[in-house]
Amino acid sequence: MNLIIDFGNTSIKAALFDGPRLIETYTGISTEHLIKLSKENNPEYLIVSSVTKSQLEVSNLLGADIIYLSSSLPLPFQINYKTPQTLGLDRIAGIAGAQELFPNQNVLVIDLGTCITYDLIDSKNVYHGGGISPGLKMRFKSLHNFTAKLPLIEPTNEFELIGQSTKESILSGVINGMISEIDGIIRMYTDKFAHLRIIMCGGDAKFFENRIKANIFVAPELVLMGLNRILLYNV
Repeated sequence: MNLIIDFGNTSIKAALFDGPRLIETYTGISTEHLIKLSKENNPEYLIVSSVTKSQLEVSNLLGADIIYLSSSLPLPFQINYKTPQTLGLDRIAGIAGAQELFPNQNVLVIDLGTCITYDLIDSKNVYHGGGISPGLKMRFKSLHNFTAKLPLIEPTNEFELIGQSTKESILSGVINGMISEIDGIIRMYTDKFAHLRIIMCGGDAKFFENRIKANIFVAPELVLMGLNRILLYNV
């Protein structure tokens, strides 16, 4: 049994795998639940990706026999990135997850979380990089925080192209702007890479999956799948 843990910017996610097979996932769990999960399942292998806790903090919680994700860890793909040491761990794991789903294919991973990240791996298993832009909630917060009078708006499924109030205008600008961005980015990658697969993941993937023109595959557990793939590559 493998225990996979992702300490993200906003929550803790975990999963249990039997080899490559996903058994169960846990989203938004507490550290106490995580400790209990580890003790109850006594995993043979454990991998951690963390952007919020140090290795010392994690070791104090879960023990010492842990594989920690980093760009220097042996990976099942080649990194063609100028500054691999600055590459986000979630991006690394997402690419490994894309390999698991569509091996030896051109794949664009779009992760819709705190930020939007775009990541490209080609059919020769070379990771080329991608892009980073503000996520959905970040866009709403920035309009509120960097202006004197614009209110803080929560995302909603009810929005129009032409807003007829300040609230409606913000919803239109932010949500339609993101849709146009994603559609446009996909189009540019599709022009550059033949037979491109598109995978969408992250907390806002469900919100956008039916609003994007391209044929996309939504994989909510992509990062956890990728972490497990990297774990299996290292044991």
